[in-house]
Amino acid sequence: MSMDAVVYQGPHEVAVEEVDEPEIEHPNDVVVDITTTAICGSDLHMYEGRTAAEEGIVFGHENMGVVSEVGEAVTSLEEGDRVVMPFNVACGFCQNCEEGYTGFCTNVNPGFAGGAYGYVAMGPYKGGQAEKLRVPYADFNALKLPEGDAHEDAFALLADIFPTGWHGTRLADLKPGESIAIYGAGPVGLMAAYSAKLQGAAEIYVVDRVPSRLEMAEDHCDAHAINFEEGDPVEQIVEAHGDEVDKGVDAVGYQAIDPETDPGDDAYDPARENPAVVLNQLIQTVRPTGAIGVPGLYVPSDPGAPDEMAAQGRLGIDFGKLFEKGHRFGTGQCNVKEYNRQLRDMIIEGRADPSWVVSHRVDLEEAPEMYERFDDREEGVVKVLLEP
Repeated sequence: MSMDAVVYQGPHEVAVEEVDEPEIEHPNDVVVDITTTAICGSDLHMYEGRTAAEEGIVFGHENMGVVSEVGEAVTSLEEGDRVVMPFNVACGFCQNCEEGYTGFCTNVNPGFAGGAYGYVAMGPYKGGQAEKLRVPYADFNALKLPEGDAHEDAFALLADIFPTGWHGTRLADLKPGESIAIYGAGPVGLMAAYSAKLQGAAEIYVVDRVPSRLEMAEDHCDAHAINFEEGDPVEQIVEAHGDEVDKGVDAVGYQAIDPETDPGDDAYDPARENPAVVLNQLIQTVRPTGAIGVPGLYVPSDPGAPDEMAAQGRLGIDFGKLFEKGHRFGTGQCNVKEYNRQLRDMIIEGRADPSWVVSHRVDLEEAPEMYERFDDREEGVVKVLLEP
């Protein structure tokens, strides 16, 4: 049997192709009929040829749907259950999983701490930008949702960006009443700002260059918008706040734009990249003894890096200033299971609704066009959900 899936063809090219349907490969597996999957900013790293991804990868690590087949050892799921899967693939019983670090499972991807669906170097697990998905260690990995189709957009965000945004604030040890600066108003940055609001931050500053995204931060997160094309973001924040802020979040990662470079037209220009710039801005923005959370993606190698050092994952960080200020740094991908159950219940009870970040819901066949528009950082394209 075959199905449609989004398949990587090479830099800046994906196509919807027929691939083999997944099957139960282990008694702990389930197969899920995908109802919603999403394009993630980290998918763009592969799409742009900035990783070692090979042609033929089925993309998609943000997946939800309905269980259609159940392995004989699965005990907590049955056909017809509506579920959402963390982007992490985790076993549940290695030391890291037992301690809650499911983003760093040591069993699912030999030689590497961590696994994920449809992502280069993250194991053999095909992605869910497809009609069906095999879920290993299903009792552990699949989170049950209420029956029906209520909160479909919001629940889809439990696979990655809502927990990852929340994770950024927890890495920064945000406390109620504190001030926080979040660099990046992409989906994760917006979710970090929203999480900061939910957690009682007194002041929230969001830094970006895309007006529509900054407007979303103002409208939904009660944030102060800082456009880095209009002046040094550190100076803007310190002037508005009256001092350095308590906490900071890097929701940008290694493809950060240097404000001191020529903006040119509105299209995203890789020539403006400076992979250390946001980290260094945060070191300047956050007060002495403050904390900085870094959920933004950094890599040990980057084929498209702006210089030889960055190509090896080595960045020119102002470590002396960081040490002088006594900053604490928290890094690493989100352990989604640490947060997704509680965030699900907040959505169910009406305490949270992150669905405002969704800008597009389209058929799977439109994925190639939406990848191109998302990669161009087109105004108004924020979070794209796909329906297989």
